[in-house]
Amino acid sequence: MDPVANDQEAPSGERERSAEPLTSSMHRLNQWIRAFDRRHPLLWDLHFTGFWVTAALVDYTGGGWRSITHNPDAPGWLLLTLSLGLTVPLLLRRTHPAAVLLVLAPFALVNAWTGAVLQAALLQLLAVYHIALRLPLRNLWWATALVLAPVALSTARYGEGDWSRQIGSQLTSIVVAVLIGITVRTRRSYTEALEDRARRLEIERDQQARIAAAAERARIAREMHDIIGHNLSVITGLADGGAYAAAKSPERAAQALDAIATTSRQALGELRRLLDVLRDDETAHPAELTPQPTLTDLDQLINGVRAAGIPVHTTIEGRADLPPGRQLTVYRVIQEALTNTLKHAGPNATAEIALSYGDKGAVTVTITDTGESGTTVPADGRGLPGMRERTALYGGTLEAGPRPRPEQGWRVHLHLPEETPQ
Repeated sequence: MDPVANDQEAPSGERERSAEPLTSSMHRLNQWIRAFDRRHPLLWDLHFTGFWVTAALVDYTGGGWRSITHNPDAPGWLLLTLSLGLTVPLLLRRTHPAAVLLVLAPFALVNAWTGAVLQAALLQLLAVYHIALRLPLRNLWWATALVLAPVALSTARYGEGDWSRQIGSQLTSIVVAVLIGITVRTRRSYTEALEDRARRLEIERDQQARIAAAAERARIAREMHDIIGHNLSVITGLADGGAYAAAKSPERAAQALDAIATTSRQALGELRRLLDVLRDDETAHPAELTPQPTLTDLDQLINGVRAAGIPVHTTIEGRADLPPGRQLTVYRVIQEALTNTLKHAGPNATAEIALSYGDKGAVTVTITDTGESGTTVPADGRGLPGMRERTALYGGTLEAGPRPRPEQGWRVHLHLPEETPQ
């Protein structure tokens, strides 16, 4: 009978188990045979069919068929035809099992009618096995009837033994072949289901990793935009003021240069801290870096903007009692708004920050400036989306746009609601 190993896929990702050397060798051999069969199915089918053709011809030429035949005088050409007709079609047993059984049936009937009783007729059970393995199980009804027909014909014609014994014996063989086919089919389906589940889990894991990587890249991009954009804007303002004061007040120019150096060092420190999360070397010594900015750093931020030439007025209501994540969101929104004021508001602009703290982490921030003709819209395409993304993390709202006429300038309004109990 066709080896079961060649009709099913080997399970992938199977855990290594300790086994006896003989068991391990047999397992490796089995895996090699399966892999070879998947790569060269026709070659295996040719060898398998050739084996049974040879066995049938040996039975014919050696005279072994005479020990059970009802017709010792059967002509040689008939025996040769039956031997080939009952074996050669097996070449297609895996791809067309139903057709193979239909082709074998006439030869099996002739074999029973003439009394030759060649043992090659039992190869019909191989076709039944493959029908149970590959086709809908409803095909087993007509396949069973087709295989039992020659036995019934031989019993009726030559009267050897009783009907129940002959039919029962053949029916038992059919049931065994069917059970083996169904068992292999069930195991193969189970293995394929496990492999499919493993593939889907692997795909899902890769997708989650890509989503996490994209989110991390977006977070780093937001942080770098806020850090670089704000600090470079401050440095630009200080440099412009220092260049203007250099001719008239060298002391003011020196102060501007000191402020530029301080702001640059702060920016480098924040960037170093941010990029340190990308390091894979676990043995590297972590740099001594400041933590993420919080609301306690607002004074330093505002003083830097004032030093760059923009007067900033602040109004605070309530007590700041926010989690670090919310503090960072408020800080970055204020930083981005002041950065845009530095970039676009013009030399005579002023800014105002109104902070109102509520209960359970609620906070409202309004940043306005008096820029010319409301031209402080973010121009790089990342600042405003970054503020909205930060706000969305906490279910808040963010409004940004020109102030209503007749007022000039830009207004950014942030509201973070109370924290939801987990």
